[in-house]
Amino acid sequence: MATYAIGDVQGCYDALQRLLEKIRFDPASDRLWFCGDLVNRGGQSLETLRLVHSLAIHSTIVLGNHDLSLLAISTRREVDKRTVNPDLQRVLFADDAQVLVDWLRQQKLFHVDRTLGFAMVHAGLAPKWTISLAEARAREVEEKLRGEGFFKMVKNMYGDKPAWSPKLAGPDRMRAIINVFTRMRYCTPSGRIGFEDKGRPGTQRVGMYPWFEVPGHAPRELPVVFGHWSTLGLFMGLGVYGIDTGAVWGGKLTAMELGPELRLHQVPGRDPPDNTPRGDD
Repeated sequence: MATYAIGDVQGCYDALQRLLEKIRFDPASDRLWFCGDLVNRGGQSLETLRLVHSLAIHSTIVLGNHDLSLLAISTRREVDKRTVNPDLQRVLFADDAQVLVDWLRQQKLFHVDRTLGFAMVHAGLAPKWTISLAEARAREVEEKLRGEGFFKMVKNMYGDKPAWSPKLAGPDRMRAIINVFTRMRYCTPSGRIGFEDKGRPGTQRVGMYPWFEVPGHAPRELPVVFGHWSTLGLFMGLGVYGIDTGAVWGGKLTAMELGPELRLHQVPGRDPPDNTPRGDD
């Protein structure tokens, strides 16, 4: 029995199939952890969602910013849905679109397995959040996603402000929590996210730190696996494991076998068009 954490797929269905073949995934005994951003940019988002949905009882998923964006777009008028890129339109207008959207709404923002000894998030944790605090913050948003507050929350989800504070309430609180879990790379010691800083460490503005090495951050009781940061590449250290290795940008798709001994498994990602600009959000 093995548990594999998989980096950002972003609609690269062919690469995901290659990776599952390489690890010889056995649904009878193995588990898959997906670090979020299942969809967008890769051209095969519908196929990717259908595959992961078919493996739902064998998988744990945390939502990424692209997954949440898909959920938000799914609530819009048909004419507005037709303005998004063709990859997402194929999901939105598929016969099983509602099934896939309803299933995606049930997924997590943060996952903890104390028996296995790992936690998983798409992007990062606020400096003052312990694992237990992060679990509580994630539950607040997950309840809205799954309940009657879904439509109001995704309507008010977008924006870079405010910075997280435990005093926040209402839509501002939900937005700040979502931004930490799904958009963070760099932040200040007070927790203000540097949304403009997206490159490798050393390229950020003064006063910004990678979220996992902010001075004075709260102790994290478990190692954390995360994605979202393809310009960081594979990162293993400081109690965290970054496994977004840029499959959608022509890099690799990575699976990390979790356990006492960590093992890496990688396959080539997609071949992006020559004119595809590199980006991460």
